[in-house]
Amino acid sequence: MGVEFRCASAKGRPYSRALSRDAAALIRAAGLPDCELSLTLTSDTSIRELNREYRQKDRATDVLSFSQIEERAGAPPDPVAIRNQQGMPLGDVVISIDTALMQAHKYGVPPTQRLRTLLIHGFLHLLGYDHERSPAEARKMFARERELASMIEAAAKPKRSRKSR
Repeated sequence: MGVEFRCASAKGRPYSRALSRDAAALIRAAGLPDCELSLTLTSDTSIRELNREYRQKDRATDVLSFSQIEERAGAPPDPVAIRNQQGMPLGDVVISIDTALMQAHKYGVPPTQRLRTLLIHGFLHLLGYDHERSPAEARKMFARERELASMIEAAAKPKRSRKSR
């Protein structure tokens, strides 16, 4: 199955195809192509409700992750120990299109780039990375984010064919 994508906000529709493609490229780049990822693009209102219910924070946020690996194991997983298994659910990444669009404008980047960054960030949380645990963990997570972003960008570039002379 790979990626199950749901767009729950009309604002997100123009970005759905690119984000879905990035998600498929992400699980391949992470070496987990046979695993399953659920991805939802939603509004600030919906993500605020989730943030309040699951994190007791009554405000919108950019991305939330709900790890099914952690749920099964009972503790945050070791990112290095996760192996590719047919049909293994990794979890759910929920991104607020409203917040992502505001951040894209604020940071001066295209919305597709900001959405990709949030996707990678949420995905790494599913695997057990946590930038809030310690400065060393934050460095590890952000380095892996950059590495995966480069791999996805490289995969997205059209291949040039060589012209014969």
